[in-house]
Amino acid sequence: MSELVLKFEKPIVELEEKISQMKISARRADIELDDEIARLEMKLEKVMVETYSRLSRWERVQLAKHVSRPHSSNYIDYLVDDFIELHGDRLYADDPALIAGIGTIATFPVIILGQEKGRSTKEKIHRNFGMMHPEGYRKALRLMKMADKFNKPVVVFIDTPGAYPGLCAEERGQGEAIARNLFEMARLRIPVIAVIIGEGASGGALGIGLADKVLMLENAWYSVISPEGCAAILWRDAGKADSAAEVLKPTAKDLLELGVIDEIIPEPSGGAHRKPEETAAGVKERLIYYLETLSGIDPDILIQQRLEKYGDMGFYSEK
Repeated sequence: MSELVLKFEKPIVELEEKISQMKISARRADIELDDEIARLEMKLEKVMVETYSRLSRWERVQLAKHVSRPHSSNYIDYLVDDFIELHGDRLYADDPALIAGIGTIATFPVIILGQEKGRSTKEKIHRNFGMMHPEGYRKALRLMKMADKFNKPVVVFIDTPGAYPGLCAEERGQGEAIARNLFEMARLRIPVIAVIIGEGASGGALGIGLADKVLMLENAWYSVISPEGCAAILWRDAGKADSAAEVLKPTAKDLLELGVIDEIIPEPSGGAHRKPEETAAGVKERLIYYLETLSGIDPDILIQQRLEKYGDMGFYSEK
């Protein structure tokens, strides 16, 4: 069994392998095993429903990190027609950790921003594992200002373990680049829709995620810090990430209750990586809905609603 299979997925993978082997044996030996296969498939469906309906917060975080989970590039391929990638921040360099460009979703011309982790070892290094440098945030801002100028909505795909924390990024103004983006995004006169498709860590995610509508896939996570990082700081033991996840409440259900996100997009049973096209179809349907809804709002009202949305976060009352 693959080392990449998550612990809670093992019973499911074992059943799938057993069904696959039984089908191969039936075909090779020309014997009738339909009843046995049907029984195992029913058992598999039951196990999947039971497993994925009771995942802990930490297990959902693990699912969000799954190596086969669709990345921004996959969603762009699935959802965007006539995509043209644009490069560079016009100040320092291009950042491969951010895919940015123009395209069409259904009938809506849009600007697309997507954090990309890469698949192969070579590509992961090229993409810096989805951790953006300052030039990535400045590239994003350049395109958002272009969207504002030409009155085109912005669609953002968030999937990052955080902004790059290296010395070179700090020397080039990582904190300033993220803060500048937050300041400028708050004043954009066009709709901005963000979709958290996997990991949404800290300012690395928020730096391109201050949106009118924040949507989140069912098994994604979004928090000020990763559970591993939190555990390492609080208890000096990253192995206590499961406990940290319970404290942080980074899952979609938690964040919807807290008012941090606006909507949860369901995933197929087993996670987005099992049926990526079905997941992408769900994302596209919600994007079209919000593109239609937000496009008719007066820009001044849009800005006011955005400021109120984020200004209201964090307020609570005690009885």
